[in-house]
Amino acid sequence: MLFLQLFFSYLKIGFFGFGGGYAMLSLIQNEVVVQHTWMTNAEFADIVAVSQITPGPIAINSATYVGYTVGVQAGGTLMGILGSLVATFAVSLPSLTLMLLITRFFLKLHNNRYVEGAMMGLRPVVIGMIASAALLLISPRGSDPDEINFIDSWSWFLFGGVFIGALCKINVILLILLSALAGILIYC
Repeated sequence: MLFLQLFFSYLKIGFFGFGGGYAMLSLIQNEVVVQHTWMTNAEFADIVAVSQITPGPIAINSATYVGYTVGVQAGGTLMGILGSLVATFAVSLPSLTLMLLITRFFLKLHNNRYVEGAMMGLRPVVIGMIASAALLLISPRGSDPDEINFIDSWSWFLFGGVFIGALCKINVILLILLSALAGILIYC
């Protein structure tokens, strides 16, 4: 039953997560933290961080991690592996299906004004979903009033430094390495 819930939750995320991984974060958080309470807001923030630093799309990485965590809670490592497979397959299935259908009809629909209009209409929705995910991650408190989120004054200082560095066109890899070093010095 748990794996069926996991499958349908990530299938829903896959179907309605327009705009990529960051736009899906609010949907994932709603399913994982609010609806099913499989983990806390702080654990979800950790998943987002791990999903960002591992190769691959953030939605698939988070699905794998959440599926594994839920499976381990249900019955150990083997169940964790099964949970990660179920969640990853479910979040990928809608995109795979839609891409197969779209590539089949792409040449016919390429210049269709209705298709172009639908894509133009989805742009503001994607921007809103990304903004929602950003607000979710920087909010001072999660869904539990006793739970403090991971943002503190040092995080804002690091964000400001990296933002200014990016505006000054400092190499992105150097900014990542300096941020990691600052994080180690501040938080360890």
